[in-house]
Amino acid sequence: MTEIDIPELALVALVGVSGSGKSTFARKHFKPTQVLSSDYFRGLVADDENDQSASSDAFEALHYIAGKRLAAGRLTVVDATNLQEHGRAQLIKLAREHDVLPVAVVLDVPEKLAWERTEQRPERDFGPQVIGRMSRDLRRSLGRLQREGFRKVHVLRGPEEIDNTTIRYERLFNDRRDLTGPFDIIGDVHGCRAELDVLLVKLGYAVQDDRAHHPDGRTAVFVGDLVDRGPDSPGVLRLVMNMVADGTALCVSGNHEQKLARKLNGRNVQLTHGLPETLAQLELTDESFVSEVRRFIEGLISHYVLDGGNLVVAHAGLKEAYHGRASGRVRSFALYGETTGETDEYGLPVRYPWARDYRGSAAVVYGHTPTPVPEWINNTICLDTGCVFGGSLTALRWPSREIVAVPAAREYYAPTRPLLPPSRPADELDIADVIGRRHIDYGYGRTTVPAENAAAALEVMGRFAIDPAALVWLPPTMAPCSTSTLDGYLEHPSTAFGDLRAAGVDKVVCEEKHMGSRAVVRVSRTGGEIWTRTGRPFFADTSELLARIRRAAEPLFDELRTDWLLLDTELLPWSAKAAGLIRTRYAGVGAAGRAALPAALSVVSSGASRGLDVSALRDRLSLRAAEIDGYSAAYRTYATEEPVTIAPFAVLAGEGVSYADRDHGWHLAMADRLVARDGDLFTPTRRIVVDLGDEASEAAATEWWLALTEAGGEGMVVKPYAGLKVTDAKGRLVQPG
Repeated sequence: MTEIDIPELALVALVGVSGSGKSTFARKHFKPTQVLSSDYFRGLVADDENDQSASSDAFEALHYIAGKRLAAGRLTVVDATNLQEHGRAQLIKLAREHDVLPVAVVLDVPEKLAWERTEQRPERDFGPQVIGRMSRDLRRSLGRLQREGFRKVHVLRGPEEIDNTTIRYERLFNDRRDLTGPFDIIGDVHGCRAELDVLLVKLGYAVQDDRAHHPDGRTAVFVGDLVDRGPDSPGVLRLVMNMVADGTALCVSGNHEQKLARKLNGRNVQLTHGLPETLAQLELTDESFVSEVRRFIEGLISHYVLDGGNLVVAHAGLKEAYHGRASGRVRSFALYGETTGETDEYGLPVRYPWARDYRGSAAVVYGHTPTPVPEWINNTICLDTGCVFGGSLTALRWPSREIVAVPAAREYYAPTRPLLPPSRPADELDIADVIGRRHIDYGYGRTTVPAENAAAALEVMGRFAIDPAALVWLPPTMAPCSTSTLDGYLEHPSTAFGDLRAAGVDKVVCEEKHMGSRAVVRVSRTGGEIWTRTGRPFFADTSELLARIRRAAEPLFDELRTDWLLLDTELLPWSAKAAGLIRTRYAGVGAAGRAALPAALSVVSSGASRGLDVSALRDRLSLRAAEIDGYSAAYRTYATEEPVTIAPFAVLAGEGVSYADRDHGWHLAMADRLVARDGDLFTPTRRIVVDLGDEASEAAATEWWLALTEAGGEGMVVKPYAGLKVTDAKGRLVQPG
C-alpha cells in the first residue's frame, strides 16, 4: 500500500494523460462535491464534454467554483489533464489567492495502457499520437511541479500503485483546535527574563531551572518577540524552549525571531532594533545552544487556531480570512501586520488598524505594537504593553479573559515612539470612536452596532442628547412575549411565563408597568443628569429635582461606597415630558376642530331646513364633531398639572461597579428605601414573585395582571428574578424583561 498525505484544506490538481485513471481515482478517494472535472464543465457550457472549443469557458467556470469552495475553506480537487504549465499556473495562482496549499497528484501509467483505455471510450475521437504528445508533456512536467509552486507532489507510477494508494489527511501546523486550554497568553517579552519569571509565578506556574509548569495543567502561549532589546534574551529562550519541549507552552514566531534566524543563517540583515544586544548575549553562550536556538525559531509557525476555533494567536494579529490558512501572505501579515505606506513623526511605519475592521467570531490575541494598556477592539486584544520600554508584561487568561500584568523593573531600552501617546483632553471626542460598524464587549456579553445605526446615533447625540461624557447608558425597549393563543388576547402572562420557562428560568418577578416615561437618572453627591430613552434631557432645569433625589440617596452612597449611582426609573406622569407636544400639536388640532365643525353643522342644518338633501353630509360632520370631542378629552387627561414623581426599579451601577449581577429583589429593595426617604417624590413599584411551574403562583400573578389592566393600567413587566445576567443552557443571555 502507498499512503500519501494531503492537507485537509488544499487545492489538489490531478495530473495525467487521458486514460490514466484520474476520474476513477477521484471517485474512489474524494466526495463527488469535492471534484471539479474539466469534462463536466465543458458539458455545462457546451452540452458536449468533448467539445475542446469550449475549454476556455469551461475552465473559467471551473476556476470560479473552485475559488468559492476555497474561500469557504473546502478541499477542492481539479480533475483535468493539467499537463500544460500555463494551466497549472492558474491553479497555483488560485491557491495563493485563497491562501491554501496547492498539491499535485500525478498518475503515471504506461502509454500503451492509456491508449487501450481511451479506445474503450467511443466519445474520444483522437488517435494514439495525442496520447504520445500528452506523455511527452507529462515527462517534461515531472521535474517542474515543485519549482512551479506545488507544495506537495505525489507521483504514483503504474496501475498497481495507483489502485493500492490510500490518502491520509493532515492538519496544518497552525490547526490546534483540539487544544482547549485553559491558556495563559503572554505578550512580547523582548529579553525581560526577570519580569517573565514574576509573571509566570503570578499566573500560578512553578518556575525552576529554566522550566515552568502549572499545577492545574494550564498552557502558556507566547505571542512572539521573545528576543532583542532586553537584558537576557538567552534566558528567555531557554525557558520558553524548555516549556515548548515539555508541552507546557506554545509559541508563535515574532518578527524579531524571524530576523534573528536570518542572521544566524548568515544572511545580511540590519543590526538594529535590539538585535546587536541579542547577538552579544548569545556570544556568551556555547555554540550548541545557538544551534538549538536557530532550530527552534526556524520551527515556529505564523499563528495558532485554538479552542475549537474560538481563539487565534498571532504575533501581529490576523484578519479573519487568514485564520487557519497557509501562505507567504498569511505569514507576513502574522509577523508584521499591514502598513498604510506612510511614516509617522518618528519615522516609523504607520500600521493599518485592521482590528477596527475585524468582524470574526474567534478572539484574536496578538502583540507587536506596544500600547499603554490592553484593550478589546472588536474581539481582538493586543498584549504588548512595552515591558522592555519600562511598561509592563501582560498576560491574558483564556477563556476567562482576565488580564494579569507585572510592571517592568525599569526601562531597558528607550522607545523610538513614546509608549504613552500624547493624551487628548478628557472632554474631546474623536469621531473615529463612534463611526462605522462596532463590536462592543461588555464583560458578560457582546453586541454589534451596525454602521447605519452608529450614524443615526451620532446625529441624535450631536444635536439633541446630553453631554456624551455623562451618557453612560441607554435603556433597551421592552421585548414582547410570544403571541397568545387564548381567544381575545394578543399578550397574556401565560405566554410570558412559558417563554422564560423554556429558556431555563424557574423564578420571575412581575413588576407593575407605570404609566410614565422611561427615565435614566445619574445622581451624584454634587450633581447629576436625567435623560430619556434616546439620551435627551427631560427638562431644561433639573437642579431642584436632582437635589431631592440626592438627599434621598445619601444613605445608599455611604452603604455602597460610591459618589454616584445610576438609576433605571419611570418618570410620572407621562405628560411631564409631553406638555410641549400637547400644547403645540394636539391642542391646536382639537381647538381647530371644535371651532370649525359646529359652524359647519350650523350651515348644513340651515340647508336642511330649506329642503336640501344634506343628511349624509350632516351625519358625517356630526360624527367628526363627536370624534374631535373624544380626541380633546384624551389629551386633556394628560394636560394636568400633576407634580412629577419618579418610580425607581433598578440601581444599575455606581463608581467602578456594575450591579447587573444582583437579583431584582435587591434592586427593588434599594428602590423601596428611596421611596421610604421621600414618599412624595418617589412612587413605589408594586410587584409579585412567581415560581414558574407552580400553577397557583402563576394564577395569582395572572389575576393581579387582570386587575391592573381592567383598572386602566398598562399591565406588568415579567423579568427573570435572578437579574440581568441570566443565561440559558447554551450560555446565551436570556431576555431581561
